[in-house]
Amino acid sequence: MQTAPPGVMQHKNWLQPLLGLPQALRFVVVGGAAAATHLLAVGALVAGLGLSPLVANMWAFLLAFVVSYHGHARLTFVADQVRGRGALLRFFAVASASFAVNELLYALALQRLHWHYFWGQAAILVLVALGTFLLSKFWAFKARH
Repeated sequence: MQTAPPGVMQHKNWLQPLLGLPQALRFVVVGGAAAATHLLAVGALVAGLGLSPLVANMWAFLLAFVVSYHGHARLTFVADQVRGRGALLRFFAVASASFAVNELLYALALQRLHWHYFWGQAAILVLVALGTFLLSKFWAFKARH
């Protein structure tokens, strides 16, 4: 077994304990990391750069997509061993559809319901997660035979 250079962890070593969790729980862990990335980016872009919440949400989605794809490919759906361009494109389609629903609900929450931009986004991320899981499991990361 190869060892990593000093100070560098091999991803297999620190992911190993998580691989024993049920798939739905692994999805929650990865989704939580992506959602945290998304929320922190929205907060930083709105509060730090003065972007509108809807514009900040778009940039935050792109950043969170990177976290989400790699986490799902290496942890949530690792047993299917589906990676590469095809899975990336399918997952981007799923994530984009989820984002479209997210952005629509976010605009409604901000403009009609007058929710706070941060907490409204947090609630909406939870709402769209189930659809993202189902489309990811049964289409984006489904093994092609």
